[in-house]
Amino acid sequence: MADLTRADIDDILRLIDGSDFDELKLEMGDLKLELRRRGAGASGRAGTPPAPAAQAPVAAPGPEAPAAAVAAPVVASGVGAEVPAPLLGTFYRAPKPGAAPFVQVGDKVAADTVIGIIEVMKLMNSVPAGIAGTVTEICAENGQLVDYGETLIRIQPA
Repeated sequence: MADLTRADIDDILRLIDGSDFDELKLEMGDLKLELRRRGAGASGRAGTPPAPAAQAPVAAPGPEAPAAAVAAPVVASGVGAEVPAPLLGTFYRAPKPGAAPFVQVGDKVAADTVIGIIEVMKLMNSVPAGIAGTVTEICAENGQLVDYGETLIRIQPA
C-alpha cells in the first residue's frame, strides 16, 4: 500500500478544476477526502481538503493491477445507445500504450465487454459497454479527460 501524496491531491484538484463538479467525496479504506470549490456547499474551507491524515493508506496498483469495473447507465438516443463515463478521469481506449483498442467502430459487443479504461488517481477502472450491440461511434479520444456522464461511445443495440 502507498500513502496519498501531495502530488496525488494536486492531481485530484486538477481533475476537479477541469470539470463541472463543485464537490468530490472520496473514501478509500480509512481515508476520507472531501473537496469543494469556493462557494459550494456549507463548509467554510472550500476548495481545500479537510485534514485527513496525510499518511492514510491508499491502494496504488502496480503496472499489472486488475482494473475495477465501473458501470454507468446506458442512455438511448436517436443514433443508438450512448455509453457515458461512469466517473471523472482520463479515458484510455487500450489496455496499455501501443496495444490494440478494446473496441473499434463495427465491433459487436456484449453488455460486459470492456470498452475502455478510466484512470483516476493512478487507479484503472474498466468500463463495460452495458448493452449488447454494434459499436457505431467512438466519441472520446484516447488519453482525453472525460467528465462524469460524458458520452464515450455509441452502440446500436442488437
